[in-house]
Amino acid sequence: MKNIYKKYPLTIQNSTIEDIDNIFSLYRIATEYQKDKFPDNQWPEFDREMVMSEIKDSRQWKMVIDNKIACIWAITFNDPEIWEDRDTDPSIYIHRIATNPEFRGHKFVSQIVDWAKLYAKAKYKKYIRLDTCGYNTRLIEHYKNSGFNFLGIWKLKNYEGLPSHYHNADVCFFEIKL
Repeated sequence: MKNIYKKYPLTIQNSTIEDIDNIFSLYRIATEYQKDKFPDNQWPEFDREMVMSEIKDSRQWKMVIDNKIACIWAITFNDPEIWEDRDTDPSIYIHRIATNPEFRGHKFVSQIVDWAKLYAKAKYKKYIRLDTCGYNTRLIEHYKNSGFNFLGIWKLKNYEGLPSHYHNADVCFFEIKL
């Protein structure tokens, strides 16, 4: 993977079971940050078995810098509960990006996008997609500046089975067409 951030030699690799405590620590830190910045909408506590399953399925990723996890995210190839009818498009869906505070502010989403473009093409996907809950103008601009097209905001028709932050939330949708 080409490193566009010369300041930090980094690698992108699958997370391992040994990373599980670090992953949940980053989720807790991100949730606390969200509570401070966006009190109306923050992540719930995620299910450990769900994350373990993502790791076993090679769908949980990490960016490593100086032997530290700098950033994590998960992917899926189907997301019908959130993307509804659009889920039929061959896509990679990115979820739960969380950055280690030691590395915050270095625009790692752009690096994730570069990685996702290569990964998605190798898997014969035509779209990279992302969603976020709540109307956060700074985050919308950040994702747009990272290469995503902002598709709009709407409420999900059926959020049963989804984490609680999706329940009756305004959801922002983003995609990159490859």
